[in-house]
Amino acid sequence: MDIESLTGPDDVASISPEELRDRIARGDRIPVLDVRTEREYDTWRIERENLDTRNVPYYEFVEGVDDELLARLPPGDDELAVVCVKGGASAYVVGLLEAEGIAAVNLDGGLNRWARLYDTVEVSHYEGPGTLIQYQRPSSGCLAYMLVSEGEAAVIDPLRTFTDRYLEDAQKLGVELRYAIDTHIHADHVSGVRDLVAQGAEAVIPDPAVARGVEYDIDYTTVADGDVLSVGGVSIRAIHTPGHSSGMTSYLVAERVVLTGDSLFIESVGSPDPESGVGGVRDAVGLLYDTLQRQLLSLSDDVLVAPGHYSDAADPAIDGSYTATLGELRDRMPTLELPREAFVDSLLSDAPPRPTNFEEIIAINLGRASVDDDEAFELELGPNNCAVSEHPLTSD
Repeated sequence: MDIESLTGPDDVASISPEELRDRIARGDRIPVLDVRTEREYDTWRIERENLDTRNVPYYEFVEGVDDELLARLPPGDDELAVVCVKGGASAYVVGLLEAEGIAAVNLDGGLNRWARLYDTVEVSHYEGPGTLIQYQRPSSGCLAYMLVSEGEAAVIDPLRTFTDRYLEDAQKLGVELRYAIDTHIHADHVSGVRDLVAQGAEAVIPDPAVARGVEYDIDYTTVADGDVLSVGGVSIRAIHTPGHSSGMTSYLVAERVVLTGDSLFIESVGSPDPESGVGGVRDAVGLLYDTLQRQLLSLSDDVLVAPGHYSDAADPAIDGSYTATLGELRDRMPTLELPREAFVDSLLSDAPPRPTNFEEIIAINLGRASVDDDEAFELELGPNNCAVSEHPLTSD
């Protein structure tokens, strides 16, 4: 049966992606029943610590609901959030469950709408000049930033899917979008840098990343280690931080906050980019260790780390942003204090799978391939696999 032909009654109970996000964040008990195929579920899903997510494919409901099927649902009497790709099959399943007296709600718009959630949080404990805004994408853990100062703005690690959002926010703030900056050639999402250039921003990419084979059809500026950009009255200093990728570059803003891209997260560190290949992973992790020790951990303990990703294990700061000071990360991540070989051995023993569709995404971000907006959105659906370890490195 074609999944798109499955639709539930128009009056089944539903929940918006925003409401589901808020209930999960509050710690409400709302188990998730994912009715996509096993393959789709294994690729990516709504998954948080202490959230009971189960997979029972929609086609198993077609013959009706029996005791054996009911036994596979999340236990208890809590209301189920039923999800599929677009909301049709899940509405069908909600209708069946409601007929059995089981409390259930349909995720309105399905996981496609979930993946379009994009939250904005001001990093209020950034104590430097200007304003720093963090963009959060719950479906993948991607983080981007907008730095605003004296009528100008820069967006760091923009996602193509949300190009209009950055432009709208700049307009609301009454600022000119001066720069669109990437920390590296991304393997997990399609960069929005070139799309923002079409709207008047200046593209900035790390100089070491160009050697990877950048083939852009636009003018762009490169930054090497130590180069400084200015946004209004705020300085942004480039710090070459290879390891995750050869061109990975962090940006130190006003000497107060460092945008670390995929080098250092608040619960882990970055994984070697697929450019290194299987044989180069050990060397890449060793290079990452050197980068952390010499380039990042040498900064003051009160410098705020603003990463490019967060995972389900990450706890937000009091202002709701996924940030932490270097001093806090030293205390909570003992792995950072290991000797070089022990660090490498420890991280290689718990390596995650590579990002979904990374080859196509890298080719697009290098300028060697092109896709339309819908194809770009589909390509980057998936989990955050940018950490070097499949489990957090933080200790309680």
